[in-house]
Amino acid sequence: MPVDELDTRILRLLLEQPRTSVREYARILGVARGTLQARLDRLERAGVITGAAPALSPAALGHPVLAFVHIEVTQGHLDEVGDALAAVPEIVEAFSITGGGDLLARVVARDNAHLEDVVQKLISMPGVVRTRTEVALRERVPHRLLPLVESIGRAARS
Repeated sequence: MPVDELDTRILRLLLEQPRTSVREYARILGVARGTLQARLDRLERAGVITGAAPALSPAALGHPVLAFVHIEVTQGHLDEVGDALAAVPEIVEAFSITGGGDLLARVVARDNAHLEDVVQKLISMPGVVRTRTEVALRERVPHRLLPLVESIGRAARS
């Protein structure tokens, strides 16, 4: 979907001030509320805006350990293992991947012993051949989209 300069400004506001009202966004941007709402609706329909939930911290929820678990799956069982991963609350994301393994799961845990318990649960799942776990030491670049949005906006202006 093409994103123009106004869309970029809207997305920037949504990322920087997520708790602001549509009326206030329209005032800040200097556009009519109806125009802003139509743009928001279009961005949602196009899948650019995918939700409005608050960002939560697993560490603040008592799960400060972050690990990435590579999961190798028996051929033909990717969907079943993927479905089983969804039942594990400590898995906050999982992706099918290329390279070393078939799935990559982002896992949070209370401590290293809890992480080991989660990994053992994964290993015991039918269709899982082996796992490889990498523990994150420190977040260097937090999840962000604003630099990408700004880059797209600059490209739209040229």
